[in-house]
Amino acid sequence: MKKISKKNTCLFLRKFTALSLCLIFICSALTGCGKASVESPDGSLTKVTLNEVAHSIFYAPMYVAIEEGYFSEEGIDLTLITGFGADKTMTAVLSGEADIGFMGSESTIYTYLEGAQDYVVNFAQLTQRAGNFLVSREPVENFSWDMLKGKDVLGGRAGGMPEMVFEYILKKNNIDPATDLSIDQSIDFGSTAAAFSGGQGDFTVEFEPHATSLEAKGDGYVIASLGEDSGYVPYTAFSAKKSFIDANPDIIQSFTNALQKGMDYVQSHSPEEIAKAIAPQFEETAPETITAIVTRYYEQDTWKDNLIFEEDAFTLLQNILDEAGQLSERVPYESLVTTQFAETAK
Repeated sequence: MKKISKKNTCLFLRKFTALSLCLIFICSALTGCGKASVESPDGSLTKVTLNEVAHSIFYAPMYVAIEEGYFSEEGIDLTLITGFGADKTMTAVLSGEADIGFMGSESTIYTYLEGAQDYVVNFAQLTQRAGNFLVSREPVENFSWDMLKGKDVLGGRAGGMPEMVFEYILKKNNIDPATDLSIDQSIDFGSTAAAFSGGQGDFTVEFEPHATSLEAKGDGYVIASLGEDSGYVPYTAFSAKKSFIDANPDIIQSFTNALQKGMDYVQSHSPEEIAKAIAPQFEETAPETITAIVTRYYEQDTWKDNLIFEEDAFTLLQNILDEAGQLSERVPYESLVTTQFAETAK
């Protein structure tokens, strides 16, 4: 049975850390490094660049805020860039290419523990459940997690939230991720669905729209929700460098106000209405597919009704990292989380 490689985990963390600290040094040494948020030519809106870890219907409240004009209402001209991975999003924030990052908060912990002076602080939590699903090659009735024993599963990047939550669920079900099954972590983020369609693995762990796409093509069947089986987990949050938050509290507050309006919208509207609102963000996806995916997330209580990153949630996050062998020491909640903006936006 193939074991999960801790060597690959350490290599990722070393590479990520070296790049992060190098960028911090360069930005400190060079004048003008990093993009400052500036007012638009007519002085009415402040330009803000947000780098998201992925572009997914999983993050519907944020797209509602964009499409309903809530950022503009709060005086923000938002530029949205997709980083395609938490490591890339964190790099964009550290280098100043992005003002705000949206990713799993584990990345802020990694950076802090490696000694970053201008570390990245979480100020708003968006999702409270995992957003991925277990997909099998054949329909499975009465699924139980012990059915994965002895099987090959296409997993996620070592040290990333999708993989750590998957392992967390396995351990909750008395399954050893290292010995009871084989987890392939060699495939790039976003490419596992194609690999599964090509014949790799007995199961795959997929975000939307890939899970629904596999079902539509007859290549797979959603048999379990990691969000339901893991329970409430602080999966993704918005963060910015401490120096940016300190220098721009009004921008962070306005940004958070807009997000809260998006959160309020998804709490007070139907999946069909939410799907219609975010459809311009997913022009390549059929409206009925967007609705099906939103419904799936809606019914599992994916989105918080506020943006406050609670201390209990941060403790759970560190517990998951610790169990996954990714945490060298505990990080103080007060250092990496501020709730003042989310509390004001409620």
